[in-house]
Amino acid sequence: MDLDKFLLCWVVLLLGIFSSVESRYMVYNTSHTMVPGKLNVHVVPHSHDDVGWLKTVDQYYVGSNNSIQVACVQNVLDSIVPALLADKNRRFIYVEQAFFQRWWREQSEEIKNIVKGLIRSGQLEHINGGMCMHDEAAPHYIDMIDQTTLGHRFIIREFNVTPRIGWQIDPFGHSAVQAYLLGAEVGFDSVFFGRIDYQDREKRKGDKSLEVIWRGSKSLGSSSQIFAGAFPKNYEPPPGGFYYEITDDSPVVQDDPDLFDYNVQERVNAFVAAALDQANITRTNHIMFTMGTDFRYQYAHTWFRQMDKLLHYVNLDGRINALYSTPSIYTDAKHAANEAWPLKTEDYFPYADRINAYWTGYFTSRPALKRYVRVMSGYYLAARQLEFFKGRSEKGPNTDSLADALAIAQHHDAVSGTSKQHVADDYAKRLAIGYVEAESVVATSLAHLTKLDPATFQQCLLLNISYCPASEINLSQGKSLTVLAYNPLGWKRVDTVRLPVVSGDIAVHDSEGHEVESQLVPFTDEYAALRNYHVEAYLGHTPTQVPKYWLVFSVSVPPLGFTTYTISTAKKTGGYSSKSHVSRYQKGEQSTVDVGHGNLKLSFSTDQGKAINYFNSRTSMTEPLKQTFSYYSSYNGTNDKEPQNSGAYVFRPNGTFPIKPEGQVPLTVIRGPLVDEVHQQINPWISQVTRVYKGKEHVEVEFIVGNIPIKDGVGKEVVTQISSSLKSNKTFYTDSSGRDYIKRIRDYRSDWKLEVNQPVAGNYYPINHGIYLQDSQKEFSVMVDRAIGGSSIVDGQVELMLHRRLLLDDSRGVAESLNETVCVQDKCTGLTIQGKYYYRIDPYGEGAKWRRTFGQEIYSPLLLAFAQHDDGKPMSFNAASFSGIDSSYSLPDNLALLTLQELDDGNVLLRLAHLYEVGEDKDLSGVASVELKKLFPGKKIAKVTEMSLSANQERSVMEKKRLVWKVEGEEGTNGEMKKAKRGREIDPRKLVMELYPMEIRTVLIRLERPPSHSHVYRFDA
Repeated sequence: MDLDKFLLCWVVLLLGIFSSVESRYMVYNTSHTMVPGKLNVHVVPHSHDDVGWLKTVDQYYVGSNNSIQVACVQNVLDSIVPALLADKNRRFIYVEQAFFQRWWREQSEEIKNIVKGLIRSGQLEHINGGMCMHDEAAPHYIDMIDQTTLGHRFIIREFNVTPRIGWQIDPFGHSAVQAYLLGAEVGFDSVFFGRIDYQDREKRKGDKSLEVIWRGSKSLGSSSQIFAGAFPKNYEPPPGGFYYEITDDSPVVQDDPDLFDYNVQERVNAFVAAALDQANITRTNHIMFTMGTDFRYQYAHTWFRQMDKLLHYVNLDGRINALYSTPSIYTDAKHAANEAWPLKTEDYFPYADRINAYWTGYFTSRPALKRYVRVMSGYYLAARQLEFFKGRSEKGPNTDSLADALAIAQHHDAVSGTSKQHVADDYAKRLAIGYVEAESVVATSLAHLTKLDPATFQQCLLLNISYCPASEINLSQGKSLTVLAYNPLGWKRVDTVRLPVVSGDIAVHDSEGHEVESQLVPFTDEYAALRNYHVEAYLGHTPTQVPKYWLVFSVSVPPLGFTTYTISTAKKTGGYSSKSHVSRYQKGEQSTVDVGHGNLKLSFSTDQGKAINYFNSRTSMTEPLKQTFSYYSSYNGTNDKEPQNSGAYVFRPNGTFPIKPEGQVPLTVIRGPLVDEVHQQINPWISQVTRVYKGKEHVEVEFIVGNIPIKDGVGKEVVTQISSSLKSNKTFYTDSSGRDYIKRIRDYRSDWKLEVNQPVAGNYYPINHGIYLQDSQKEFSVMVDRAIGGSSIVDGQVELMLHRRLLLDDSRGVAESLNETVCVQDKCTGLTIQGKYYYRIDPYGEGAKWRRTFGQEIYSPLLLAFAQHDDGKPMSFNAASFSGIDSSYSLPDNLALLTLQELDDGNVLLRLAHLYEVGEDKDLSGVASVELKKLFPGKKIAKVTEMSLSANQERSVMEKKRLVWKVEGEEGTNGEMKKAKRGREIDPRKLVMELYPMEIRTVLIRLERPPSHSHVYRFDA
């Protein structure tokens, strides 16, 4: 018998054997849709994929470093595609574009076409759509917009769809800005989240108000409200054991009667019971089951096999109706119910998940990373402007790398400070890489505008540690240094520049050769120590010299433009920089020391310098202040019945301890024509400098905190308090993600009766922009240079948490204490923080102008570039000054330019924001107008298209699609009584944009350009 006949006989024999066995193949009915009159359970398969947390973003993607956590996002996305193809009724939602875009770049055209088909059919849906699921406490609203735009524009370009749903399921509390700005204004129909205060959740479950209409902005009212849903517990499957990863231990649906452990009815009963429980706390006959959690569906078939069975048998049971769904389908069902929903205003901060567990520590955690993110954010804004003025390069360096790094850094375990240390290092590394490329963009752009070689310009990112090689050159033998100051703001700016220099015989001149008043401030020991240690730590070498002075001089810079100044050796016949007068005052030597310029004067007591008298002669504001430091010892709950330590997330203090100056530490007072400074060494690890600048009416306080001692085995959370006599009546105001200000009342929540168990931690709020107090006569405002936590624990007092060094983990998953160190060779010390805050006192009702204007200056500092020349002659610039807008024009005082960026398709993305809320300022809370033509001098605007906030759809289209919701108490009005005014449609002939309070408008602009300059715009200086 030949081989072919032999094989044929075996096949026939085998077929005969198998045909005699009864087939158990089962087809599960997954085709159910919504059924009127029944409880509909919307089963939503999802995977929550952190863009870094315990592992770095790349480790999570490829599945490496699994000794920490078994997680591979590549597996998730690979396995979802065949799982969805296996059954057209299955659905899946995906959120994090940082992962999806990595995966997408690796796919063949065949797979890409399959995925596009799944998206068109609705089986696969992009939800949220940003590069990450951003945090809502620590990010600035501009960063939230940018990272969302980056994801949304990719989705519209690749798939021609716009995400409809916000999915903020894991951030630790929720900001008002998320609701109205990153929700309604990007075109979302709803937003869902998992974490609200445990007391709030219980109250909302009782009165069925987990789902609400969230009206986050007082100024924009119902025009930017959104349907919002808090989950009954978290973003995981319902109670009863419905986890189906290979490694999960939930019972599977065993429906083969020939096998042991048949459990169909038991699994159906558990599913139905969970559904009925949730229905009892939810309005309408629609509920959502979130079927997934962190890094699930790595083998998607294990999930869908069980969910197919559940849907099939639950629907055969008939008590409820279960269907594969998405949040979009669920939202449409809620809307179709025509229900009137409770109204929610303000935000969902602070968040506690149980007693004594307020997640308010992360508002300050990793303050150095928070500052780095903020500095890079402001730099990115300026770099995009300069990139536009030169013309975006297709092949050369661009700002994309920094954009991507900043987007990832907004993740709710990144800028929040709640990742493992090696992951925080990875975020910083990505920012550094992005900065290097963006720095090159800035240099080439400035070279284009000045007609100089790009190599001419140097920049100094390490000025925060007082290190700037470009300014520390020897100016003898005819050398000079040109300082270019670029202003990213839309209005003229008068500001002060501070640079370390090695010589005192120098002078500063403007571009026309006129001498500019300048001052030399001694370079003190605390700066030298900070500089030497950290330069060696980060660059691997010790600086060869220590600067002798800070050179301080005033600059005047046009909007979106630059001016240049020259520093050179002073000639005998010319002027010199004024050397400061230094005085030291011991306790008891004299009672007070006065400093100040112009209208603002401060009077310090020489008794440790705590007492300060503030006086502004222009406003007649006088106020006795007291500034102190203290620390909270971090609670060690290891041996408690319900353990809860203070950690990266949770702030749980165990007593307050004042930090008193040690010994007879004198006040050092430095005076000069431009700035007066008071230096105080509080103790061996805290120092501060209080400054008053000429022409300014606010106080600048620069602090250095660290190395925080821990030899006593106690973690410490360092705060400063500024006390006043204001009768604030438990009330203070903090910003929402740098935008609106929200009223806070100590030991009070507007949505429920608060049971106070943590009187300090439970009254902390995130601060991105500022905090202020007021009474019937005064406003006391404090502005910050990064995201931190703060409060008013005592009437009249502002408290800011500056730094945290902890020794215990708080049991929220990171499994690592927040004990940051900086190492030089084999020596590691606790992280030292340098930062600034600013304060001012105004008459009641007049503080907003300073907060809003100066807040923009903090966010967008001057961008400095340096050029050295050796021949003793002034550097020859094509333009020693420049403005990117019409020379006679500037933006109104109440508007800010958030984005000016040339996109890769040649269009220009322009985003403008009204800075004020309704009623915030008697003059500046009105409508403002911008003449778009004057923003593009010498160019013809061919077309202006108004877009959604994330620039992925025309605004008119978005508004037509917007769902209109009923609100309890407003039935019949359709919410119209709460709607705010909006700027009129832009007339293509007049090209004037109107903005009303808190309005942000986004437009795509097409400029006419010569055919030879395809996709490149030129602004010749």
